[in-house]
Amino acid sequence: MARHPLGSRGRQRNLIYAISALLVIVVVVALIYNLGLFGENKNEPNNVLPEIKTPEANEATVPEPKPLVRPEPKPLVVRPEPNLPAIMPETIGEPNSKAGELIVEARSLLAAKPSKIIEARDKFNEAFAMPMSSQQRAFVKEQLSSLANSWLFSKNVFPDDKLCTTYMVKSGDQLRAIGEQFKVPYEILMQINNISRPEVLQAGQTVKVINGPFHARIALSTFTMDLFLQDIYVCSFPVGLGKPGRETPTGQWVVKPGGKLIKPPWTDPDTGRRYHPEDPDYPLGSRWIGLDGVSGAAKGRTGFAIHGTKEPSQIGTAGSRGCIRLHNGDVILVYNLLMPGLSKVEVVE
Repeated sequence: MARHPLGSRGRQRNLIYAISALLVIVVVVALIYNLGLFGENKNEPNNVLPEIKTPEANEATVPEPKPLVRPEPKPLVVRPEPNLPAIMPETIGEPNSKAGELIVEARSLLAAKPSKIIEARDKFNEAFAMPMSSQQRAFVKEQLSSLANSWLFSKNVFPDDKLCTTYMVKSGDQLRAIGEQFKVPYEILMQINNISRPEVLQAGQTVKVINGPFHARIALSTFTMDLFLQDIYVCSFPVGLGKPGRETPTGQWVVKPGGKLIKPPWTDPDTGRRYHPEDPDYPLGSRWIGLDGVSGAAKGRTGFAIHGTKEPSQIGTAGSRGCIRLHNGDVILVYNLLMPGLSKVEVVE
């Protein structure tokens, strides 16, 4: 039998060469086509997302997060605007025994150690809403007015007082906006907190606030203005009213939005003369609080106001053109208390 010229060893060498050449070809092809046979592909484009591996049934899996269940928002509760006491308290000849009992209770609360200012105030105010003798009413008014200097017109904040509380100023707060939130003018917040200018208010500062609004009731028969915080009697001022033929209209008024002014120019409707604050006979005093008529004889009436006077002797008399006059010091306080669009002014016989 004829033999291959290279013999068996030659054939083995040829086979090794062929296999080596084949491996080289495979490697070259793999590199050219980037098949990644030798580990991570360094040239993989960034916009190619990695393959997401689906876990097998026997692998530990992270449970899907439960959807966040938000509670249903509570319906907005619209609270009725606090009003003046509906009926003007009647004055009777004989003392009212029930009112007398409340007065005794209130005085004992004040005599307690320590004095229970808020409880006493509320007892006196409960009595104030009842028919009572003129002596009883005068005493109750005096007590409530005196107490207001402690719980209202000071920096004191008493526990369980529904009318006064504290507020911590937040970054960006303005005193005017805080007043609007609590339905009182910012001027009264300045007064009770000894704030010289609204600009000095600082974040983190705690201030006393009042839950308004304030209201006023004017009695034509007594030339008196009673001030209330919500339905709590605060104090009284003597007033001047409209002269015969130009009587101050009875009924309910509201403080006119934008109607609170400091010494505005004024034109006398009778003479046409224009008055300015610097005029020596300027008649409007230190403040003007414009009113809009809402009901009763006041309904639809405009041009009326609460204002100061250059003639303090007119207070307690019927001498105005229908406006309500106050002493200049008193009208500044009333100006600081009544809130445009919210404060009601009731004029009764």
